[in-house]
Amino acid sequence: MRDHSPALRAPARTIQSRPNGPPCHLAGVATMPSLPIRSHAVAHLLGQFLLMMSATMLVPLVFTLQGGSDSPRPMLIGFAATVLAGGLLAFVSRQPETELSTREALLTVVIVWFSVAFFGSLPFYFSPYFASLTDALFEAASGFTTTGATILVDVEVLPASLQFWRHFSHWLGGMGIIMLGIAILPLVGVGGKTLYNAQFAGAPSEKLKPRVLETAHALWRVYLALTIAEFVALYGAGMSSFDAICHTFSTLGTGGFSTRTASIAHYDSLTIELILVAFMIVSSLNFASQYRMWVERHPRSFLRDPEVRFHLAVLTLATLAAAVTLVRHTGYPPGVALRQAVFQITSIGTTTGFATADYELWHPLAQLTLLALMYFGGNTSSTAGGFKSFRVVLLLRVVHRAMALIVHRHRVMPVRVAGGVIPDTALTSLLNLVVLALIFNFFASLLLAASGLDLLTSFSAVPACMFSVGPGLGSVGPAENYAHLPIFAKWVLTFTMLVGRVEFYTALVLFTPLFWRK
Repeated sequence: MRDHSPALRAPARTIQSRPNGPPCHLAGVATMPSLPIRSHAVAHLLGQFLLMMSATMLVPLVFTLQGGSDSPRPMLIGFAATVLAGGLLAFVSRQPETELSTREALLTVVIVWFSVAFFGSLPFYFSPYFASLTDALFEAASGFTTTGATILVDVEVLPASLQFWRHFSHWLGGMGIIMLGIAILPLVGVGGKTLYNAQFAGAPSEKLKPRVLETAHALWRVYLALTIAEFVALYGAGMSSFDAICHTFSTLGTGGFSTRTASIAHYDSLTIELILVAFMIVSSLNFASQYRMWVERHPRSFLRDPEVRFHLAVLTLATLAAAVTLVRHTGYPPGVALRQAVFQITSIGTTTGFATADYELWHPLAQLTLLALMYFGGNTSSTAGGFKSFRVVLLLRVVHRAMALIVHRHRVMPVRVAGGVIPDTALTSLLNLVVLALIFNFFASLLLAASGLDLLTSFSAVPACMFSVGPGLGSVGPAENYAHLPIFAKWVLTFTMLVGRVEFYTALVLFTPLFWRK
């Protein structure tokens, strides 16, 4: 899951700061402890996570062992390699005796995500449908980071086990591998809190419940309930049970993989599109706020959440703008324009990436709207990617305050969100994160251009992967795929997906001398 929300009954988005220091989670890594990194602690945790991941591989393996026509070999090899590596690491290393340090937690989170992508790619690599480890790793990273970008020209050739694994990776990665580990691993008492904080370095991530374990369980209960509800709805709308569960995984994880090469356009069903629109929106909204509304029966706190309201307002205005543009400049009938605009704006605005239309045929203004929505993304504490609506709200209020202070230079104007005052240190950290993300975006785009890609493809593929959207513009649009990209470009985008998934700070701080300095 991306970015977790404030305490259960506290004012929404009230960000507390450490005494005489930067904000606890928005600052990313505020101070680095001088203690050396305990490699045995990191190795033991990684082993535990890999064992947990190997257990999830048993689910798609059932499809092949219950009389399916596809060979169980790819999934069996992936399972065997993962359980062997995890068991070996857990056996030869010692369980940490005390809470993880900040550096240990940050290192663990990054290693876990990169390892999950690698071991998750093994079933693909040992199948005949992926030409190289590069393609297999790209597909797995796209799945677990809920990006939804694919290198498959025809996804329908995949057997049921690999299809299920692709979509299941969306569902697992949507809530977050770290959150899943915190919820079920036996060593959550040692390392759970620090891992939770490290996973969301650079984000407002206060707990929903007093204990991290309770927070994880509460969020997973909401996630499971929504999963059941969407599966029933899609199955009732005419999807097969297999397609319904796969698209449920993709929707709830805001991933975008489909069992059909034509994506949702294959079904040509208004009912299915409306169901997906509803659950894409739900998945992009704050899960903790939804917990308050559905479980705690506090709908007012949900409806008053400024982030929720801003996100819904952006989607509504963008949909109307796109629909009007399609009618006036593309000549679409109003009904067709509205239907396409509602689905595609919701799909990109929630960073899901499903497609019912080739929006590269749209007017440039509508395409630019979609590109902007890639950056905005969904809510904190949702499965969506992007900068997050909360950060955008804060940025707008920072800009408003700066303009006001030009006129009233001596006026004290704190930035407030939902009644809470945001410390200036948190705002500084937010600006640092935005600048860091934009710089990373720019240099990654330069690397793609250096590999031979055109300008439009280079500057849309990076945000599409970095913010977990999937389809971009140019040669990676909704009617295209990433198969034709050079090997170097695929590695750049794979790294981009993983760095974006852990919120930049967590991954990029490992490349600074400060992190490794004793």
